[in-house]
Amino acid sequence: MTAEKTIRPGSGWFPLLTVLALLIGGLLLTIFSAVVESAPLILLGVAAVICGVISLFGFMAIAPNQARVLLLFGHYKGSVIESGFYWVNPFYSKKKLSLRVHNFETGSTTTPEVKSKEGTVIQPKSRTGGQPSKVNDRDGNPIEISAVVVWRVVNTAEALFEVDDYEDYVAIQSEAALRNLASRHPYDSEDHEISLRGNAAKVCEQLQHDIQERLDKAGIDVIEARISQLAYAPEIAAAMLQRQQAQAVVAARTKIVEGAVGMVQMALDHLAEGKIVELDEERRAAMVSNLLVVLCSDRHTQPVVNTGSLYH
Repeated sequence: MTAEKTIRPGSGWFPLLTVLALLIGGLLLTIFSAVVESAPLILLGVAAVICGVISLFGFMAIAPNQARVLLLFGHYKGSVIESGFYWVNPFYSKKKLSLRVHNFETGSTTTPEVKSKEGTVIQPKSRTGGQPSKVNDRDGNPIEISAVVVWRVVNTAEALFEVDDYEDYVAIQSEAALRNLASRHPYDSEDHEISLRGNAAKVCEQLQHDIQERLDKAGIDVIEARISQLAYAPEIAAAMLQRQQAQAVVAARTKIVEGAVGMVQMALDHLAEGKIVELDEERRAAMVSNLLVVLCSDRHTQPVVNTGSLYH
């Protein structure tokens, strides 16, 4: 692993004045030497101009949350992460990195930047919208899932030297971690085990931890990882919806029956305590049956008034 070495170069304002003096003085000295026909002065003036031109390549302006990684003939010399105007060795290679917060959605594709032979950007780098990944959950049900990952570079040396393209590395490893997470948990669960739909907060924490483990070697810090889309695949979505509706109906009926039984018991207790009417077992069973029908029915019942005696 490449350790990051942070450096702070000298300010570029004084070297700027020096370079301007070399360019202007060298040019004037060359013209004056040509007039007086002095070869040594001409060489001195030309050398001053060349030194000034070469020194121009040592200036660099760094915006906030930007960084420059400095290389000298392939050797890592340090990273400049503080904003400002600096001057460094003009033979340094300056690799630009962004320290800003990035975010992307899994399943998106990146179109690389296209340049002409002259170095002009013909097609800028772009990223398409994310498409949900199709994967089987722990129970083997096909689901569609996608996540939004928020990250930033915290180690410029590792991000530049340990991986080929750190942005592409983040995208691929995040997709792999999401697929692995989805295969470890069921989409939904009736008991208290962790499920993708029922325990969103815990699942997101696991996803962030899994992605962070994969990106540590690239000097990337994962700030947040959230599931943005979760659904059954279209081929089983209708069947799963019917199952969920059946489970909801069963749960509702269970509550209704529990409440109805309690109300019947309460009615019988009140009748017995107040000695309003005494029922034999057959009439008691008939009353319980009628009350359950009234209380558990999904439609309004039509009352029938008995105008005769209790037993006719």
